[in-house]
Amino acid sequence: MSNEPIRLTKLTKRGGCASKQPPGTLFPLLAKLPPILDPRVLVGTATADDAAVYKLTDDLALVLTTDFFTPVVDDPYDFGAIAAANALSDVYAMGGTPTTALSLVGFPDTTLSLDVLAEILRGATDKAAEAGIAIVGGHSIRTEEPIVGLAVVGTVHPAKVLANANAKPGDVLILTKPLGIGIIATAAKNDEDKHGAIVEAIAVMKTLNRAASEVLRRFEVHALTDVTGFGLLGHLRNITSASSVTAEIWRDRVPVLSAAREYVAKGIAPGGTHANRKFLLDWVTYDEGIGEFDQLLLCDAQTSGGLLAAVPEAEAEAVLKELHAAGVIAAQVVGRIVEKGAGTIRVVFNNSSSHS
Repeated sequence: MSNEPIRLTKLTKRGGCASKQPPGTLFPLLAKLPPILDPRVLVGTATADDAAVYKLTDDLALVLTTDFFTPVVDDPYDFGAIAAANALSDVYAMGGTPTTALSLVGFPDTTLSLDVLAEILRGATDKAAEAGIAIVGGHSIRTEEPIVGLAVVGTVHPAKVLANANAKPGDVLILTKPLGIGIIATAAKNDEDKHGAIVEAIAVMKTLNRAASEVLRRFEVHALTDVTGFGLLGHLRNITSASSVTAEIWRDRVPVLSAAREYVAKGIAPGGTHANRKFLLDWVTYDEGIGEFDQLLLCDAQTSGGLLAAVPEAEAEAVLKELHAAGVIAAQVVGRIVEKGAGTIRVVFNNSSSHS
């Protein structure tokens, strides 16, 4: 075996949530499936939400989700932890509490030592433990590229599901993590991360959305999603489409990892980010002066990104105060729901709102 450090990202063409099927491919495919008629399915595939919700009793529903991807970072332990945090996020994005999980693994055992897999699983196990659950089993197959994820089961009260389909005009949009993860991960994979920004990106990706979700559940939240492979604008488009509203994003208020601005200006961005931007051209308009680089940042394919919540404007200040107190320091109001409509989004430079 070589003594060279393991570079997991060199074993894959696309890493993290940038390896997802692009929305322009996925949504037409899902539209061909028959509708779900079971009345116990409170949330299914129709609204492109983060997880399914299945009602068991008047007081209990299951939150069901799965997520897996190829390496977004080189370190096996970090890869496992990020994969787990990302999968758990879908439960938090429904207002639920994770209860248990199964691991999903594809591993090239002819090119990598099983010690690498052990470290990946240790990272996932530790992150699940941080969330207060155990990984109780799973399934593995041999693959050409490493693939890791979880199938997660959570619970939620049927009347307290935080779906993506109820945003209302007058709501403001709160984002809890900065953007730019996909761009920075691509720079690191291509040995172009001259600022070592991947360290900060890893810290963001490994951070559970648990604290943010627990805060948001204490307030009136009309819609909630997490920002992953479809980018901020892609996941907001799911909210606006499902809610039949239009939205506005304030470009200057969106938190972005600083190195990502420099890297995208040098032409660094994952294929998934470009695919998101192309798909969203039918949904998003940009004010004059908001060029391709800003558009790519707002469409950047995030791995284990933050939560995006639509809350009444009157509650925004209190929500932000509690998020910051809970350690969700990047949380920021980034836009608003404008009016009822066909799901379109407008990106403008700034807004004079006092929220911070």
